[in-house]
Amino acid sequence: QVQLVESGGGLVQAGGSLRLSCAASGRTPFAMGWFRQAPGKARAFVAAIWWDVDITYYGDSVKGRFTISRDNAKNTVYLQMNSLKPEDTAVYSCAARTLSGLYHYTIPDDYHYWGQGTQVTVSS
Repeated sequence: QVQLVESGGGLVQAGGSLRLSCAASGRTPFAMGWFRQAPGKARAFVAAIWWDVDITYYGDSVKGRFTISRDNAKNTVYLQMNSLKPEDTAVYSCAARTLSGLYHYTIPDDYHYWGQGTQVTVSS
């Protein structure tokens, strides 16, 4: 079992920054991901990171603006979001995968545990 708790969401103006945190407890994950879901849209992949090696992946819409990182000592994954746009508005959720090996990091079903989500709203 892995428990995930997100924090750091809020309201920000376009061009601003926010940092989301996802604190994990319980079993050590193999990889972590961030997804987002805007009203009326499907859940979309944002970024992923492996827990024990420096491997990261990003969705095309956030490359160059968002950075995923982790602090293993704190069992926490971060999503630094810069140059935010109104289209970044969504509920952001972190997810944990506990099985090792290659996996489809963009597919929500390849993750085993989810946090409750945190709202990010970017005003124009």
